Amino acid sequence: MPRLLIVAGALLIALGLLWPWLGKLPLGRLPGDLVIQRPHFTLYLPISTMILVSAVLTLILWLLRK
Repeated sequence: MPRLLIVAGALLIALGLLWPWLGKLPLGRLPGDLVIQRPHFTLYLPISTMILVSAVLTLILWLLRK
């Protein structure tokens, strides 16, 4: 558990430092992300982004367990 917390903390620090560059990535605007706009209502469903993030996190966690 301590190793997992250290890795999670290091990843959060890295994300914080890289945030200006990560904001320029097209995450959240991928094909397959749905945006439904109506008067006084907006529904945003980042389906493709969720699948991509899930796959990347699964790969990272799988590599850390080896």
